[in-house]
Amino acid sequence: MPRRREVVKREIMPDPKYHNKLVAKFINNLLRRGKKSVAESILYGAFDIIEKKAKEQPVEIFEKAINNVKPVIEVKSRRVGGSTYQVPTEVMPSRRMALAIRWIILHAKERAEKTMREKLAAELIDAANNRGASVKKRESVHKMAEANKAFAHYRF
Repeated sequence: MPRRREVVKREIMPDPKYHNKLVAKFINNLLRRGKKSVAESILYGAFDIIEKKAKEQPVEIFEKAINNVKPVIEVKSRRVGGSTYQVPTEVMPSRRMALAIRWIILHAKERAEKTMREKLAAELIDAANNRGASVKKRESVHKMAEANKAFAHYRF
């Protein structure tokens, strides 16, 4: 983080198919080795699977899944004296989004289905229904913050 001036946030262009900035941000987090077309085909393929399975608009399920995975509070390490405390802090909205996207992609990769499209579709459907590994991750983060509420007075 620079000391002199604020970091300029780059404006992200919406994705070509759904004209949604959140979908574009997800694609950018999904891509590996700069292969954006591969990442787009994975996500759009997952959306097709979602549309067949859930019989709803895939973008609505996607946004619902992201909202269900977003953490509200997290713990940060803070060194006071000779000991380190886990201090609960609120999560900034941009970081909430980044964490939700990251967790969904991470837990989709760990699933047992065959292709990444199927894995991602299943994880998004589970997250939209408030179950699955990514929602469990958010719950564990919240539980950790709740357990360390006593150290809230050490907040930054």
